[in-house]
Amino acid sequence: MARDIVVTSRGGDAYEITFGEHSVVVDQPVKAGGTDTGPTPTELFIAGLAGCIGYYAGKYLRANGLPDQVSVHTRYKWALPPTRVTRIQLSVEAPGLPAGHQEAFHEAIEHCSVHNTLREPPAVEITLAPVATA
Repeated sequence: MARDIVVTSRGGDAYEITFGEHSVVVDQPVKAGGTDTGPTPTELFIAGLAGCIGYYAGKYLRANGLPDQVSVHTRYKWALPPTRVTRIQLSVEAPGLPAGHQEAFHEAIEHCSVHNTLREPPAVEITLAPVATA
């Protein structure tokens, strides 16, 4: 099933990303020339991974009748050139997780859809829309 996401310029380095009924603005920090009206696209990417891990963690905990209090802390590293993320570290806190569930819990959160996508990257095709002629 294909899904559409649309990115539209809001001026400068800010862009509105619309998906379904939701939207978020991404921007760059002031020190990088932006106006800091939202996270950077890279921060949103990392946040998507952390949110997916959190979702799978909560789903596991609820399915096992455990308290679904979860937090995911992330840290990432940059490299140049080319500009890219080279390391993502995620620390998952689940205070109500009994010791006997730790291995199964870890396996469950390792298989979130975003993490699976990073393990087996999709083909990325970038095309240019036709230029309108007058």
